[in-house]
Amino acid sequence: MEIPDVVLRPVRAEDLWLLERQADEPDAGGVFNWSGFRDIAGTRRRFADNRLIGPDAGCLIVQVAGAVAGTVVWSRLTYGMPTWSCWNIGISLLGEFRGRGLGTAAQQRLTAYLFDTTPVERVEAYTDVENVAEQRALEKAGFTREGTIRSAQFREGRWRSLYLYSVLRDEFKAIPDTSAPRT
Repeated sequence: MEIPDVVLRPVRAEDLWLLERQADEPDAGGVFNWSGFRDIAGTRRRFADNRLIGPDAGCLIVQVAGAVAGTVVWSRLTYGMPTWSCWNIGISLLGEFRGRGLGTAAQQRLTAYLFDTTPVERVEAYTDVENVAEQRALEKAGFTREGTIRSAQFREGRWRSLYLYSVLRDEFKAIPDTSAPRT
């Protein structure tokens, strides 16, 4: 199966409908991304301030064949000293774009972008232990499962465990199709 061209680009004002939908509709980002309704006002303020791209976190639109397919996000994590940081990434695709390999491509492009534009050594991601599709996507994108984070996410009335994945800068260089996002 051929995967359409996946492009990551900054959020535009006309994309805010997607962020509103992700905040208001449980199915908009998938069952594993839904932890309850969220107020979009803070997101709109951050968009007005910096278009959702800051020094410690960001959000880009995933675009496929000209259509808005979802979002990718990243946030800075520190271990010990504030200078020891890495990125944690996530993805949320609309239902009609899931199951086609787009998540793998989008996460590869986001990882390439972060390695190309920041000095971090590590990019990590976590996913619900029941989210087999995302586990496969992360592994295809070059990430390695490191372990289990027990009872770390509250969803559907109970605590859920997550798998932690990571990829290091030198490991990622060897992965095919790691082109940076195009605008």
